[in-house]
Amino acid sequence: MLEETDRIWAYNQILMILQADSSETLAEADTDSRTSAHGEKEEDAEDIAGILDRLCSAALKTGALSDDGVVSHDLFDTKLMGVLTPRPAQVRATFARRYAQSPEAATDWFYEFSQDTNYIRRDRIRRDVKWVTKTEYGELDITINLSKPEKDPKAIAAARNMPQSAYPKCQLCVENEGYAGRLNHPARENHRIIPITINNNPWYFQYSPYVYYNEHCIVFNSQHVPMRIDAAAFRKLLDFVKQFPHYFVGSNANLPIVGGSILSHDHFQGGHYTFAMEKAEIETPLVCSGYPDVEAGIVKWPLSAIRLRSADDDALVHLAEKILTAWRGYSDPDAFIFAETDGEPHMRTGQNHYRSSIDLTKKMWI
Repeated sequence: MLEETDRIWAYNQILMILQADSSETLAEADTDSRTSAHGEKEEDAEDIAGILDRLCSAALKTGALSDDGVVSHDLFDTKLMGVLTPRPAQVRATFARRYAQSPEAATDWFYEFSQDTNYIRRDRIRRDVKWVTKTEYGELDITINLSKPEKDPKAIAAARNMPQSAYPKCQLCVENEGYAGRLNHPARENHRIIPITINNNPWYFQYSPYVYYNEHCIVFNSQHVPMRIDAAAFRKLLDFVKQFPHYFVGSNANLPIVGGSILSHDHFQGGHYTFAMEKAEIETPLVCSGYPDVEAGIVKWPLSAIRLRSADDDALVHLAEKILTAWRGYSDPDAFIFAETDGEPHMRTGQNHYRSSIDLTKKMWI
């Protein structure tokens, strides 16, 4: 991220954050044991996590860092990276320049950049456990996510006594870009977001710091408004894959009882990955009256799934909304399926996945 002419400036920025006035503090930290704050031996001097761990050790000596808990460590090393991370305008200009080459060139660069700035922590992502298992529905991906740090008891206790803050309103708001964080909100000084237009409205594109699959991205509304699954949502999903045809995008359900994510902020999740559900075959073809240009069918999948396929965006959106409306009111007591209980809706209306394939045919799963 730095040019040779940035060396002295960057060095002085690090000294400032460490509250050190010379290189002696850094030299002492470098000769210490290279055991990280998490108790892991760090052998590679060029590994960013190892370098940051040693700088955190130096900060403990100077008093710039008060304790070696995971939360305090993350807040501090993000502050270090924040002063070295290019400003938002520079990042957006580089993304736009590469997007002019191709959407894939832009996302390739931005994903690598998000790792180089330690926003996506490579050392933690490597801990995740992943494997593929064969089932009657095809080869399913099984993952155990270990990259998200466990809650630090000391940080939990300290956060309990902190004044409540409504800034940023949630972890998806645009105000997170460059935010210093606090004990109950992650630091984001090294976080950068890319503006895009979705359904004629300003949205943003970023990567998830906890990568569940390759190039796990988040697409979110510029406004802090709640999630809704409706015709407009289908239109937004299609709008995204037309801009990034090598990505899929999907929506969580908008019901808290089915384990949705941050339902208070309108957003989708996507990435450069092919899930087993996309490879599943059509088990029962369907004919949808009034939609001659739409291929439809029930997918061989352990959950209810209908695949719609067409080059006509409007037809996809209209038919998807029609199916959604019917599903929301559908009950089958004999199968223990209820649309609602005492007015509380039950129907899971996500995850809705869209992908633009090579022939520009749109696919959708409900």
